[in-house]
Amino acid sequence: MPPDQSRPKSTLSVPVAKTPAAGQAKSSPKGSTGADGRQHGDKHAVLELEYFLPYRLSVLSNRISQTIADIYADRFDIGVTQWRVIAVLGRYPGLSANGVAERTAMDKVAVSRAVASLLLRGLLERKTHDDDRRRSVLALSDEGRAVYDEVAPLALEYEHKLLAPLDTHERDELDRLLHKLGDAG
Repeated sequence: MPPDQSRPKSTLSVPVAKTPAAGQAKSSPKGSTGADGRQHGDKHAVLELEYFLPYRLSVLSNRISQTIADIYADRFDIGVTQWRVIAVLGRYPGLSANGVAERTAMDKVAVSRAVASLLLRGLLERKTHDDDRRRSVLALSDEGRAVYDEVAPLALEYEHKLLAPLDTHERDELDRLLHKLGDAG
């Protein structure tokens, strides 16, 4: 269904309206949507998901993750969470499972399950930290490194295709905006 052309493409530039004081008349016609997302004359906010930035980013992320997952799932029988663990440890060896969870912003339980399955398959190694014997750290095994070395170029190729419609300025701006949103969140 095509988006309603009378509605904004994003809620980002819509200021939050203040609720009128008691007895103050609303100037918008009944049935129209105010800047606060409320239908005028209605007590409930209307959340139009197709314009809601967190939802749009989530949908885009899920689509991209699933497309990349299709690349390595068939070949290596690993899922998105497992690949993220491998990718992080390929870049930052010697992290704990908690360190992987922090770096990926994934749920600790999901990371723990992924780590356990990767250890069982021999794609990861667990060692005791040199400075703190109570703490364990993770690294890719030789087999895990081989998977990383094969999947990483495929992921980079996919990223290149994904960004192809954007010119250099747009790519730089997207990167800047993603950093800005990440710092604000």
